[in-house]
Amino acid sequence: MMREDGPVSRNGFASDKIRRQHLERTAMVYIRQSTPQQLERHQESTRLQYALVERARQFGWEAGAIVVIDDDQGRSGASMEGRPGFQRLVAEVGLGHVGMVLGVEMSRLARSCRDWHQLLEICALFDTLIADVDGV
Repeated sequence: MMREDGPVSRNGFASDKIRRQHLERTAMVYIRQSTPQQLERHQESTRLQYALVERARQFGWEAGAIVVIDDDQGRSGASMEGRPGFQRLVAEVGLGHVGMVLGVEMSRLARSCRDWHQLLEICALFDTLIADVDGV
C-alpha cells in the first residue's frame, strides 16, 4: 500500500517514483494508432494500449481516477494539430490535473520531436510521471 510520502506497492507492482501527490491526480492513458488500416490490422496493439488501464490500477489509481484518451485513433502523430486527444492530454498536464501519463512506446506518442519535448517539459514542470509497459 501507500506510505504517507513513500513509494506505492499494490498487487506486487511498485515504483519508488509514484507518490501520494501523483495518486491524488488523474492517470491518463493515451491510445493511438496512426491510420485506419493499423486499427484494422493491428488489433493486438490496440488491446495492449487499453490494457494500460489495468496497469494504472496496479500502480495504485482507483478506476474512477483513470481517464482513457482515444480520440486520436487513426490519426498520424506527425503533429499536434488535428489530434484533439493529444492537445487535451497536454492541456490537462499543464493544468496540474495529471499524476501519470501511460502509453505504449511513449517516445512514439508524438512523431514530432517538438510535440514530444513539449510534453516532456510540461510533465517535468508539473511533476507528472510517464509510464509504459516497461516501467515508470
